[in-house]
Amino acid sequence: MLPAFGLEENMTEKKWIYRNKATAENDIRSASGRLGIPPIFVTILANRGIKEADMLPFLQKSTQDIIDPMRMTDMDTAAERVKAAVENKEKIVVYGDYDVDGITSTSLLYDFLTSLGADAGYYIPERDGEGYGINIMAVNKLVKQGVKLMISVDCGITAIGEVEFASLQGMDVIITDHHTCKERLPSAARAIVNPKREDDEYPFKELAGVGVAFKLALAVSMKMGIKTIDTFNKYIDLAAIGTIADVVPLVGENRIIADRGIKKLRHTKRPGLAALLEKCGTQPSKLNASSVAFSIAPRLNAAGRLGSAETGVRLLLAGDAAEAEPIAAELDEQNKERQLTEQRIFDEALEIIAEDPNFEKKKVIVLAKEGWHHGVIGIVASRVCEKFYKPCILISHSNGTGKGSGRSIKGFDLFEALSACEDSLVQFGGHKAAAGLTINVSDIEKFTEKINKYADERLTPDDMIPKVNIDCAVSERALTLKNAENLARLEPFGVGNEKPVFSLSNAVVAYAGAVGADKKHLRLSLKRNGVQVNAIGFYMGGLAETLKYGDAVDAAFQMDINSYQGSRAVQLILKDVKKHNQIRD
Repeated sequence: MLPAFGLEENMTEKKWIYRNKATAENDIRSASGRLGIPPIFVTILANRGIKEADMLPFLQKSTQDIIDPMRMTDMDTAAERVKAAVENKEKIVVYGDYDVDGITSTSLLYDFLTSLGADAGYYIPERDGEGYGINIMAVNKLVKQGVKLMISVDCGITAIGEVEFASLQGMDVIITDHHTCKERLPSAARAIVNPKREDDEYPFKELAGVGVAFKLALAVSMKMGIKTIDTFNKYIDLAAIGTIADVVPLVGENRIIADRGIKKLRHTKRPGLAALLEKCGTQPSKLNASSVAFSIAPRLNAAGRLGSAETGVRLLLAGDAAEAEPIAAELDEQNKERQLTEQRIFDEALEIIAEDPNFEKKKVIVLAKEGWHHGVIGIVASRVCEKFYKPCILISHSNGTGKGSGRSIKGFDLFEALSACEDSLVQFGGHKAAAGLTINVSDIEKFTEKINKYADERLTPDDMIPKVNIDCAVSERALTLKNAENLARLEPFGVGNEKPVFSLSNAVVAYAGAVGADKKHLRLSLKRNGVQVNAIGFYMGGLAETLKYGDAVDAAFQMDINSYQGSRAVQLILKDVKKHNQIRD
């Protein structure tokens, strides 16, 4: 029996937080005049912590703001070693990871090296058989194949013993990674390139794994006298896909990488990406960060989750349509299979929760079951986390060993939490929002108790209430097609630069109904002072029964454009709806 709770009920519990309450209106208007941009843009940018001096560069997204890769610790050493390996025809292997960040990193660096005439190959461990990161068996295999230089991408920062073993076997290792560093680094590595190193003074710390690999390619280009703009333009699309898919903050360099990469993707010359976009049913000209995240990324991810990540690399490196189309079809089928598997595990997770009488007392959800697919539990953990607004770790186990994947909420650093429970774990890694772990099944109960005790000491009741962060209240006069179009200047949207959320107060419900399969979604028509606008609330269908014609409501929403049969109109994407005068903040 499934629990009697749903997203509809959770939607009504959100707390509204107005980000700009302390921002003086006169200051906003003054800055607007000085910069020549609308006041609402100043408000939105200020809400994202962007100072007035940085607002125009934020909107301009210029490649001049790309930082010199040589400012990263060990980058000069890494680039020099790669240059020597290329010139001396040493055997090089790019050692990747099986998610989209790892697949794009591997494809980018491998293609770059081979374009230089390097004797290069790539290796991505199997998720089921080998697991995440560098492993001894793989290193041994590569040594026997005569590999002299191994370059890790999107992994390796915790592989102390494995890198030492490689070094003892006569193989140099360059680590490029972006994950949180532990106190001890793999000192046997020839170079460790990671902006999160404590001794790294690189000014932007939020690069994805593919961003660091991209930087290495730029640094090697500088060493070898290749125009960096050519390398930048050739690989910016791959860098953008991995950056967006890895859900790193789309600010600073990531914002420029995503913006320039999306523009290139709209006119892609890569047969693999063209074939994949056709399978997605996505028009290249309409690509944005959202369609990359929800169309391209899941299909590439399906390769590493249910099959072999090498399939994703082969797609990105495909030379023509004849090679690319069957690979794209395979990935599309794997993605459909992934969706079915994900839903089954999600339903099973809800059943476990429904049978737990102490569930409400736990601030961290830890669920374990034998045989859950390792490649999907991370996605399901994210869905469970979003549904209950609690950090969630799902563990799949067999033969006494569990592999887990976790996702967290704002205000709870999952990496730090796992660090505090290290004595209950075999190994772990990741960052504050997402992490992976290995655990003995006999320790799961002890681990659950320990991480919940840790959470009890750090999470307040307010932390456990989902928030709707609202940029500003607007009147019905602001709900225009022109304003909705102008907001595109703030793209690409993502973590750290979320699509702006506005609120409209005391609007009248002109229509409310549930739509879509299983009536999951809410369709509203709102009217205020003669202005009427349509709105859609995804997974809010349950509210259709409580909202009646003539009700006065407040709505929190994003502004979007609905195109239908050649006409375009403003549409509100609802984040929450409440009866007018119902206190939420």
